[in-house]
Amino acid sequence: MKAMIFAAGRGERMRPLTDTCPKPLLKVRGRPLITYHVLNLVRAGIRDIVINHAFLGHMIEEELGDGSRYGARIVYSREERALETAGGIANALHLLGDEPFLAVSGDIYAPYFDFSQVTDVLKDTDAVGQPIPPEKRDIAWLYLTPNPWHNPEGDFGLTMYTLSNEGSPKWNFANIGVYRPEMFDGIKPGEVARLGPLMRSFIDQGRVGGEIYDGQWVNVGTVRQLEELNAPLKAQSSKTSP
Repeated sequence: MKAMIFAAGRGERMRPLTDTCPKPLLKVRGRPLITYHVLNLVRAGIRDIVINHAFLGHMIEEELGDGSRYGARIVYSREERALETAGGIANALHLLGDEPFLAVSGDIYAPYFDFSQVTDVLKDTDAVGQPIPPEKRDIAWLYLTPNPWHNPEGDFGLTMYTLSNEGSPKWNFANIGVYRPEMFDGIKPGEVARLGPLMRSFIDQGRVGGEIYDGQWVNVGTVRQLEELNAPLKAQSSKTSP
């Protein structure tokens, strides 16, 4: 399996830090956010990694290089302007191949997420080994978390590993998912496209599965959150605040 790390966002809410540093290179406990993902992916046996970037992207390439010092093989999908999540994936499909791939946001902090669990979540056969027709297979598998302070209403419902757009309770999308490449067939390379509307359309078709991840997870969106993550351990609260 290959992985894609999203690193093309501008990080407006983190300014002025992100005026001179790409958000995924901001450090938590002396290590860039994106490096936690690279190390955890390699630990799980996922070594082929695609990273998209735009603003200050050359700094990401300078930091990570070809990935060899981490045991990874990193290639880059360069965007003249940020293409949003689905657009970024579509633009990088030629690097990701024809098999399901993992995608994760480079600015989340999830140091203990075990990526080895993602490699077989999209099934081609049912529980008794019979092939599932392509049009009925799950096209994506998302990891959800308890709702953080910045998303108290959540994003998706979950019943027996199948996501829904309606219902209660709802859970927060962790920005970690596995996708089949054909999900993005309708998006041209270089086109700006958001993942949310595309995802919800497939959820309505009953073709998106998922599960809950209850480990440490922070979407690092404010300077204060970054400061709290870097605070002495005894001073950290259980949840980072805005």
